Amino acid sequence: MDESRPAALHWRLLALLYDLFPLVAIWFATSALGMALHGWEPITPGTVGAWLQLAALLAASFLYFAVSWRRGGQTIGMRAWRLRLVGTRGAVPSWRQLALRALVAIASLGCLGLGFLWSLADPQGRSWHDLASGTRMLRLPRR
Repeated sequence: MDESRPAALHWRLLALLYDLFPLVAIWFATSALGMALHGWEPITPGTVGAWLQLAALLAASFLYFAVSWRRGGQTIGMRAWRLRLVGTRGAVPSWRQLALRALVAIASLGCLGLGFLWSLADPQGRSWHDLASGTRMLRLPRR
């Protein structure tokens, strides 16, 4: 019997905090690659190079989350707090669902976290990005 239940907001935020550690490492590596390709010269803000750097950082961030979610439903931070992302009817989320989830999660953060806070009002504990992508964040039982 599956005893999973919707993940509460505080568990989601703790997992996100843990996930900042591998993300920072990924951002450093991505930035170093960008600087190496730019001849180790600083990238001037507002230039095409700066926009490409931002796109690379966003793509690397998306890949960290999406590959983790596709290969087991969990990021490093989610494993620490027994969280799992599932798609429709408990299936592995599709790439389309993950891309939509990432875009709406950025909007959720951009609205001062309102998309995350929405989970406090939703009867099933879903955030904006859960609702938009058809995914659910579950808290797994102790083994």
